[in-house]
Amino acid sequence: KPNLIVTPHSLFHIQVALFCSKKSGLQVRVRSGGHDYEGLSYVSHSHIPFLIIDLFNLRSITINMDEESAWVQSGATVGELYYAIAKKSKVHGFPAGSCSTIGVGGHFSGGGFGTIFRKYGLASDNVIDAQIIDVNGMILNRTLMGEDLFWAIRGGGGSSFGVITAWKIKLVPVPSKVTTFDVSRTLDQGATTLFHKWQTIAPKLPPELFLHSLVGVTNSASQEGGKTVVVSFSGLYLGTPENLLPLMQNSFAEFGLRRDNLTEMTWIQSVLHYAGYSIDESLEVLLRRNQTSPSFKAKSDYVKEPIPLHGLEGLWKMLLLENPPPFIFTPYGGIMSEISESETPFPHRKGNLYGIQYMVNFASNEDAPKHIDWIRRLYAYMTPYVSKFPRQAYLNYRDLDLGVNQGKPWYEKAKSWGLKYFNCNFERLALVKARVDPGNFFRDEQSIPPL
Repeated sequence: KPNLIVTPHSLFHIQVALFCSKKSGLQVRVRSGGHDYEGLSYVSHSHIPFLIIDLFNLRSITINMDEESAWVQSGATVGELYYAIAKKSKVHGFPAGSCSTIGVGGHFSGGGFGTIFRKYGLASDNVIDAQIIDVNGMILNRTLMGEDLFWAIRGGGGSSFGVITAWKIKLVPVPSKVTTFDVSRTLDQGATTLFHKWQTIAPKLPPELFLHSLVGVTNSASQEGGKTVVVSFSGLYLGTPENLLPLMQNSFAEFGLRRDNLTEMTWIQSVLHYAGYSIDESLEVLLRRNQTSPSFKAKSDYVKEPIPLHGLEGLWKMLLLENPPPFIFTPYGGIMSEISESETPFPHRKGNLYGIQYMVNFASNEDAPKHIDWIRRLYAYMTPYVSKFPRQAYLNYRDLDLGVNQGKPWYEKAKSWGLKYFNCNFERLALVKARVDPGNFFRDEQSIPPL
């Protein structure tokens, strides 16, 4: 637990907190929303004295419609950003995540993808300036920090390099009407065959269409008291139902999409839909900051070759042993295949069919070991079917199983997790770290080490 929590109202407060933490020998953790999957923004697993700089009060959003841009302070949530954009324009959006309570500080600095990232890239791909307070307490913008540091914080995890206080982003155009659909199939209804086909179809669809899959467990209609696997296909199309139907019939006829499966709505209503709200709710629900959830463990993977049928059947068997929250399978392709792996630290671009988020919940610390053991066994089972050399992972789905920083040499030991998150970009990140924070002041269990 922290020795101290600082809730700054100004940049000066942050500068003072950094000065005092260095003088007192305290590590610093920076919290914007609190969605860190391993809690590194607000706890220390290594039991080292630390303070939290909680950016809750620094969450102003300034929209410039003439420039089609916005300045967003790091303590704002994704929901607050979507709300601010919607109040200014019905035909602009931003390609960030679907969970509205995520703080933009961590989300942007780790990459940040959502329902329109196949069209416009990641949140970090659409950052055009930033404000950071460095280890010396200096307030820097893009010009003052230099292009290397600006590169590093757009996907390399900002907390390794300083306290990022604000981001300038470019807004993206969205049509006045979009189309969504949600169709589920159980194993008895041919879910395995559909999902097997989905693996090759979804990444090749036009970038205007996002078709992801959620795989979970439900009650079986054919077995009393039994369970079965259910695959839910959820789509967002930047266009009308009249254009979507022939597209799906030509690309994925086996899916059997019908007009009565489709719902036309505004883009901001699709934000409500994917955040788990009714599209008829007031937009003010996007301003809610608190979210309750059980304790959980998550892991991630990237898939470059379709998983064969026997591999899927084994995965389904593993799922039926646990009944976890739905796993999320996110298709890549679109503009993600056109952006260089080295454009930002986020390397998962061309060659990826889709990414996977695995998750398991547990009600208490006593229950945790058996559930964590299960997800580790499942992760081991998936080894033959996912990326290799290195097996890749997504920074924003933080996973300390991949390795932690322990002692020197910092860089060599950090490769165990660093190459998985960043691939060939890890070395460049460590070189930037050595230039801007050679003493490794900004550090945690998975911070970038100086090289």
